[in-house]
Amino acid sequence: MTTTIALAGKGGVGKTTVAALIIKYLVNKNDGPVLAIDADPSTNLNLALGMDVDWTVGDIREDLLSQVKESLTAGGAAMGALPGGQTKRDYLDYQIRSSLAEGPSFDLIAMGRSEGAGCYCAVNHNLRQVIDSISRSYRYVVIDNEAGMEHLSRRTTRDVQHLLIVTDPSQRGVLAAERIAGFRNELDIKIENTGLILNRMNGDIPQSLRQRLEKFPVAFLGVIPNSNEVSMLDIEGKPVVDLAENSPTYAAVARILAEIGL
Repeated sequence: MTTTIALAGKGGVGKTTVAALIIKYLVNKNDGPVLAIDADPSTNLNLALGMDVDWTVGDIREDLLSQVKESLTAGGAAMGALPGGQTKRDYLDYQIRSSLAEGPSFDLIAMGRSEGAGCYCAVNHNLRQVIDSISRSYRYVVIDNEAGMEHLSRRTTRDVQHLLIVTDPSQRGVLAAERIAGFRNELDIKIENTGLILNRMNGDIPQSLRQRLEKFPVAFLGVIPNSNEVSMLDIEGKPVVDLAENSPTYAAVARILAEIGL
């Protein structure tokens, strides 16, 4: 059975760092293969994981639509097929599997750029089917979402067992987290468990923030302390997964995941 973990939150609160450390934890747990999905158009989860990405799902989608348009203009293949009789589903399946960045202990799919002009409904439906099919081969799938959770709302990802909403201590971060927590019930997707993580906290939680967290619409899972080590890895261009296992930041992530049964 595949367990899907999705991260959401305002841009800049450290979702990608948390996602990378979750992947590190799951790899260390050695409970089965891990697939990372970078669903943020900025595509930087690969940097946190120390991997190269040459071809994103967005690139594949745009290439497919370009081929279909050229075929129609030339009076060739009907919608739903490409030159040579290949279906769009078969094309996407082959290209996405080929684009998979393979690491020593986990793999990565980058969703890449958002949609341009035109209708993407049929393509997104096929994308969801392909990514669902690929995901079933993994014990864990970790999705680093863009702030608005567009890839979840468009259902280009499978159902989610754990939605982890990440915020920093800022008012804007907490407000965005509250909105996401409310928005989750409007998604046409099953989310089994939702929790809040307070990231980049220096010292104790101020009383005013603590009171706000107590009223939060989902469970408060814990605090990840601010880390100079993480900042230095970023400055030096090193992947976050190189963070030492005895780091307080990694230990906090591991503790939160263990407490929710991962």
